[in-house]
Amino acid sequence: MRLGIFAKTFSETDPHAVFAQVKAAGFATAQYNIACSGLPSMPDEIPPRVATAVANAAKENDISLCAVSGTYNMAHPDPAVRADGLRRLEVIAAACAAMGTKLITLCTGTRDPDDQWRGHPANASSEAWRDMRTEMEKAVSIAESFELQLGIEPELANIVDSATKARRLLDEIGSPCLAIVLDPANLFEQASLSNQRRIVAEAIDLLADRIVMGHAKDRTATGAFATAGQGVLDYPHYIARLRAVDFNGDLVTHGLAAHEAPRVAAFLGDLIR
Repeated sequence: MRLGIFAKTFSETDPHAVFAQVKAAGFATAQYNIACSGLPSMPDEIPPRVATAVANAAKENDISLCAVSGTYNMAHPDPAVRADGLRRLEVIAAACAAMGTKLITLCTGTRDPDDQWRGHPANASSEAWRDMRTEMEKAVSIAESFELQLGIEPELANIVDSATKARRLLDEIGSPCLAIVLDPANLFEQASLSNQRRIVAEAIDLLADRIVMGHAKDRTATGAFATAGQGVLDYPHYIARLRAVDFNGDLVTHGLAAHEAPRVAAFLGDLIR
């Protein structure tokens, strides 16, 4: 496993400065966000010079680009909002080769019209699933045309809120371009240690053949998100279960402050070694 971090953990808007901090903190790879180049995360366009600058900055700092964020609300109740997100996703897809990555991360969205990370009672409806699946089929078509993968993440606030639903979506779409980014802290809010271990193990076993990246953050005992290693998540168990299914992708941390990055790199590094 390679150890990585969200590039957006660092506040700079110049890719060279961002990757220099990634390296200095002890990471080997980064999940990029176009905001780190001074543009919106989902921009109208990415000039060729901007994409090339990302690749050059990563190479100069000996950092690989494991993925780039293409997140938008794929289940937004307004079709026009979904269409605009899809258009911007294609902008990112078209720049991936120049930036040096073959993976775009995204979420399956929510019916909440204002916050793509907030749950909604209608998320469990057949209509929400239908709209999200239709959107995902369009996104996969874009990914296939650019020879990319899309990494979706089961998240409690989204349409795909469990490993079981993630498996269902993978099977319904039926494309090798659709893959899984697994973050165990997104599979539960509060759970006993035994239940937490069961949830994580079952998710990894169910999705093993499609997991391309692991994420690393944590949960407090009250259910709030926390920095990796500072909460209740059983990290030795998580890493052991990934190893048990021969996972050899990247482990990427996020949800932390920049000053915490070296400590998290040391914590995770010890585990994966």
